[in-house]
Amino acid sequence: MNIEKYRDYCLSLPGTTEDLPFDENTLCFRVCGKIFSICDIEEFESINLKCDPVKAIELREMYPGTVIPGYHMNKKHWVTVSMQHNLPDDLIMEWITDSYNLVVDKLPKKEREKLRSQI
Repeated sequence: MNIEKYRDYCLSLPGTTEDLPFDENTLCFRVCGKIFSICDIEEFESINLKCDPVKAIELREMYPGTVIPGYHMNKKHWVTVSMQHNLPDDLIMEWITDSYNLVVDKLPKKEREKLRSQI
């Protein structure tokens, strides 16, 4: 997956916004102000995704070296996915959607329902 497809997919999810809150290279995707994915736009070597703790362990075991604990993030709730290992785009999109849904699930009921009605 290239950065354009990654960006387009993230922005296709309802209520998603993007910003560069940390520096001019670190792109964040948010839903209702909460981050669900981060990448470096200069190198696009990896992406950080929110992940269920049990699933994070499973992904690290299934994809050693490709999925690692989240770089600069809470290692229990985030994973870093290498974009250098030719994972199928549909698998990466599935993980992005999972990350998005984890954030949406924690939003107030009114916001959750508004976003889910847009799907």
